[in-house]
Amino acid sequence: MLEFLTFSVLNGVQYGLLLFLLASGLTLIFSMMGVLNFAHASFYMLGAYFGFQASLSLGFWPALVVAPLAVGVLGALVERFGLRRVHRLGHVAELLFTFGLAFVIDEVVVMLWGRTPVDYRVPALLDGPAFMLWQTSYPAYKLFLLLASVAIFAGLLMFLTRSRVGLIIQASLTHPQMVSMLGHNVPRIFMVMFGAGTGLAGLAGAIAGPALVTQPSMAALLGPILFVIIVLGGLGSLTGALIASLAVGLIQTFAVAGEVSIADLLARVGVTLGHSEWFGNLWHATLAQLAPVIPYLLLVLMLLLRPAGLMGARET
Repeated sequence: MLEFLTFSVLNGVQYGLLLFLLASGLTLIFSMMGVLNFAHASFYMLGAYFGFQASLSLGFWPALVVAPLAVGVLGALVERFGLRRVHRLGHVAELLFTFGLAFVIDEVVVMLWGRTPVDYRVPALLDGPAFMLWQTSYPAYKLFLLLASVAIFAGLLMFLTRSRVGLIIQASLTHPQMVSMLGHNVPRIFMVMFGAGTGLAGLAGAIAGPALVTQPSMAALLGPILFVIIVLGGLGSLTGALIASLAVGLIQTFAVAGEVSIADLLARVGVTLGHSEWFGNLWHATLAQLAPVIPYLLLVLMLLLRPAGLMGARET
């Protein structure tokens, strides 16, 4: 039992921090520009494919630098020559633009790399166990992903709250005219931040690509959960995104390992449900079968009970 709890917590935290790597970039973009970027998961996928392509000629470690930089530059160009032009038309135009951009990126990936998964491998240095507990080993690459995610969160927090550039960025959000009068180019700041946000998504893809399957459907698999995390944590809250990511990661990890159904729990208190009852199959579905639905149930509950999210500011 202790072995199950230990490794489930480790796997849940690792999955949650992967989600946070994705959510952090989108949170930065929303908090700065008020844009919910529907193409964010597609930039994550591009990071995985760019990392794979760069690793073939440069190796894995240089690819971790090249891939997010390439995705970040592409994101900055999208903001400068695309999103900035539709920004004046309102949020609906921005959402439609990023929604269409996601489909364009997906099709380009299929054209360049095909529909089958690519062979993006874990580096030899991390291709093995990090440690062993109760005769069960924990992969070194998963531990690397966990530590890298923690380091990125700490770096982002320090950058935004302690550095002069971070303070200018936060001031650009609340008082853009004042920042502009002080001699700073606010549109350029927005462009750089959009590039940084998409670059974080690219970094998440480059790191997660070897651990997960690098394929054209990887954006669709994580994209919907990403927006669940943003709403649960509170729109624009980096700390809220971290808490929500860890919560979703842990809940889903434990749910996947659960073989208990609602009918089993009711049977322990003397209530027996057959398959012929109303929604009989639903009562007998195990937690593992319901695991993909749980984040969206949490989203519905959060919108009903606290629409601002865990760390979001309630509008007055």
